[in-house]
Amino acid sequence: MAVNGARDKTEPNPPFPEAGRPDLLTIIAVAIVATVITNVIHEGLGHGGLCVATGLQPRVLSTVHFECSADTRLVAAGGTLANLLFGALFWGAARLVKQTASWRYFFWLLMTFNLFDAGGYFLFSGIGDIGDWAAVVAGWQPAWAWRVGLTALGAVTYFLLFVPLCLRELRPFLGKDAKIRVRRARQLTLVPYLTGGFLCCAAGALNPVGPLLILISAAAASFGGKSALAWMWNLLNSPRIRASELQMPQIERSRGWIVAAVILAIVFIAGLGPGVKFHSS
Repeated sequence: MAVNGARDKTEPNPPFPEAGRPDLLTIIAVAIVATVITNVIHEGLGHGGLCVATGLQPRVLSTVHFECSADTRLVAAGGTLANLLFGALFWGAARLVKQTASWRYFFWLLMTFNLFDAGGYFLFSGIGDIGDWAAVVAGWQPAWAWRVGLTALGAVTYFLLFVPLCLRELRPFLGKDAKIRVRRARQLTLVPYLTGGFLCCAAGALNPVGPLLILISAAAASFGGKSALAWMWNLLNSPRIRASELQMPQIERSRGWIVAAVILAIVFIAGLGPGVKFHSS
């Protein structure tokens, strides 16, 4: 109950400020941080973690590839497996945050980036016969059946599971007005899509392995694998997608996120871009 025009602090889910807009710089900053973490999860924890766990020696870690002392199927699968695991964990983390918009959005982006990377890799390897999962199934017969299976797995997980899930979890940021929901969703998805894509390509351009790896890994994984972020907001025009009961406050300007993003972007491009070499004993 309000007293003298003031809102009762105990009132649940205060009305969403429909007319406002989330802060663009903070969205870009959160996207940069989420992009760097997602990349490290795939290359470092995924490929690198399974390389070490299977008794092999890590040699090079960069933003576009991980080099292990032996190319095994398990190491090749490690990046996508890590994306799936952490995507599920970040989904749970996002749902635990009900007050701070920037942190819930951060976990939502981490969930979305990781899940889209996973589903995208299945599709990418199945259709193009290149990438991590092409290495996983290399030599298995009949080859065409494995490619069809990877493509089908990618299509189902990406379009029928991950896109609807991520769009549903975005709804608390969008308000309840239909037109405002679409406009706000476009900003919250398209901005991180472009931010992450350009960041990965900028870092990948410094990799000494060659331009083909930049095209396959940096551009394809970022602009291709996360391409749903460029169009998924259109699905909100469907009357079947209703507004969420939980409404988050607006994403406001945060110097902390901006400073963290600048530092991580520099480390990501200048440090991991050219690659970090490991010296085994």
